Amino acid sequence: MENNKTINRYFWIGRKVFLTGHTGFKGSWLAIWLHHMGARVTGYSLHSPTNPALFELAHIDKIMEDSFIGDVADFGRLKEAIEHAEPEIVIHMAAQPLVRRSYADPVETFRTNVMGTVNIMEVARSCKSVRVVLNVTTDKCYENQEWHWGYRETEPLGGHDPYSSSKACSELITSAYRNSFLGSLDIRVATARAGNVIGGGDWAEDRLIPDIFRSLFNGTQIQIRNPASVRPWQHVLEPLSGYLLLCQKLFTEGRQYAQSWNFGPQERDVRPVEWIVKRILHKWPDQHSGYKIIQQNEIHEAKMLKLDCSKAMNELYWFSKWSLESALDTTVEWFSGYLQGKDVQDLCIKQIEEYENFKFIDQFDDLEDVDVRSVE
Repeated sequence: MENNKTINRYFWIGRKVFLTGHTGFKGSWLAIWLHHMGARVTGYSLHSPTNPALFELAHIDKIMEDSFIGDVADFGRLKEAIEHAEPEIVIHMAAQPLVRRSYADPVETFRTNVMGTVNIMEVARSCKSVRVVLNVTTDKCYENQEWHWGYRETEPLGGHDPYSSSKACSELITSAYRNSFLGSLDIRVATARAGNVIGGGDWAEDRLIPDIFRSLFNGTQIQIRNPASVRPWQHVLEPLSGYLLLCQKLFTEGRQYAQSWNFGPQERDVRPVEWIVKRILHKWPDQHSGYKIIQQNEIHEAKMLKLDCSKAMNELYWFSKWSLESALDTTVEWFSGYLQGKDVQDLCIKQIEEYENFKFIDQFDDLEDVDVRSVE
């Protein structure tokens, strides 16, 4: 039997999980991982938000107990789905997740991210089978001071843009339901705040990694807007491992874990946008057209953002496994395999197994002198 400092595959065998946002990038990876461990997963989400989409390419609907297409802001539909699934664990990942889109459609962003959270909490407290609820928010829920050290879970919440503000609201809603309703029902409720995730199968709009690979696939020049912006980059499996471990501990060890938790990379992996672009171009096996920094009137986006994950390391014994170099290697490997026509679900499972079996932290080989030039 695995100890309580790791994801326990035995715990997840036959476990009934209700996963919102299962058609998205992170949700698709999590659905595959849960199924791979033997969990019985019911999904609830809108249709896949991109074309192509990992959800369709990996035929994820075929490995789930049920896949409901619905809006988390639709209380009746959501309640019907959860009551049908009778889950023990609810993982809420459905959201409008893009900063730039939140400027274009703030009403939809608040409707989905705020009322969606209210509906999840309200439905969970009326469903007798639910024991754990995890609400996945974002590192952008903090009041960003543009400082150089990581935000801790006790820092003030806030948000300059509608997306960040909506996720801060989601955190407050979760806390209110935990204190007012769910705690007295012995439903353990936590929130998870992760950084910028990367990995194979992400085709979202206005995200750096999908933009890079779209350009590489099409043979066009990569265009980047904010080359100096610093983000906590991590492979998608890193925060997902934190979510799984946290749910496991909430279920087996009790409400002392019913708090907010950061899941981010090591300090060395907090890097600027232009650095990421250069590294991927250096690793890409085929010819490319380089990149260009474009100047335009930009909407406000934070320039500096880091997470302090010492709480998760000290209390959950969760650690980031893969260095940013390894995360970029596996991302390039995934997209290269996709281009070669390899089975997409197999690509994901192979990387999940590699992550599960990884026993030490990679040595960081810093190649600052990579000769990949921008085109001015």
